[in-house]
Amino acid sequence: MAYDDGIWTEAEEKNKMQRGNLARKGLGSTRPQRRVLDGHTKPCVECGDIDWVADVSRGEISCGSCGLVVEENVIDPGIDWTNHDSTTDRSRIGAPTTHTLADKGLNTSIASSDLTSGAASRLGMSAKSRRDWRRRRVMDERSKTRASRARNLVKANQMVRDKSGLPKSMQEEVCRLYRILSHQGFVTGRSIAGVTAACTYLVARKEGVPRQIPEISQIFMVDEKELSRMIRHISRKFNMHKISSPADYFMKFISDLKLPPRISLQVDHLWSVMQPHVNLWQGKKPMGVAAAIIYKAASQSGHKRTQAEVCKVAKVSEVTLRQLNRSIESLFKSIDEPQVN
Repeated sequence: MAYDDGIWTEAEEKNKMQRGNLARKGLGSTRPQRRVLDGHTKPCVECGDIDWVADVSRGEISCGSCGLVVEENVIDPGIDWTNHDSTTDRSRIGAPTTHTLADKGLNTSIASSDLTSGAASRLGMSAKSRRDWRRRRVMDERSKTRASRARNLVKANQMVRDKSGLPKSMQEEVCRLYRILSHQGFVTGRSIAGVTAACTYLVARKEGVPRQIPEISQIFMVDEKELSRMIRHISRKFNMHKISSPADYFMKFISDLKLPPRISLQVDHLWSVMQPHVNLWQGKKPMGVAAAIIYKAASQSGHKRTQAEVCKVAKVSEVTLRQLNRSIESLFKSIDEPQVN
């Protein structure tokens, strides 16, 4: 039976009499125990006791007298025991650490948005207080980047966030790689933009979304020869050698040329026919091979693009594209010709 409208049920009355008998015999207390929890203040429907117990490890709420479980999968409102580091302390307050910030996001900062005239008036700050807090904010930012290595990391991380164009997870990897190089003294005497661009190129290539060296050098405003030299140096240092395939550039070139997505089926078919003939495309620029295949697929599907447009996207010369086109045409002509016994 349930306890309703303040009236003791039959089970509660019986339980009360039993406790009274125990109390007269000296075996129990005369006062019933009332242990309540949020959302559970009524007596138990089985035994009539108000003795609710929360088991945090199981996420259950049960009766302390008879063990009846009345609620499961209870949300734990306590601290989030998520460990993002390799330490023994599992407690965490706030956001996880990130390599995209020089201090890994562990330091507090004074937001400039709170010191504008509108925000200051909303927060009840006078003009003098706003000036004082602006000065404190400048002093706080300068104190964080007093060391040259910290200033170096701040500038490099800002470049990665603003210019890399990579997803958040890849930006984390780029900043982590740059931090390791900085601690090993690799950045000393070298261009911050150059090392950052090289890390961006290597991480993008490793994750299967390669960027072209001319494109990276233009975005980070670094000389192509300097960028290529640092890419080779860092890849040897961390064993990050990887050979790019023309297939890695198909989707990017199709998107840049504004071709319909369905053309990727024709491109994949041409590449599957051409891939076994390694002597035809190995040793050549993968961007040029990808551009030649896309140029042929676009012509066959009725979405023709000029050689100049394709070369502009692929960053190859028209001479290279024409030579590869002749090789592809001769390959498919030999395949289409009937075999003579």
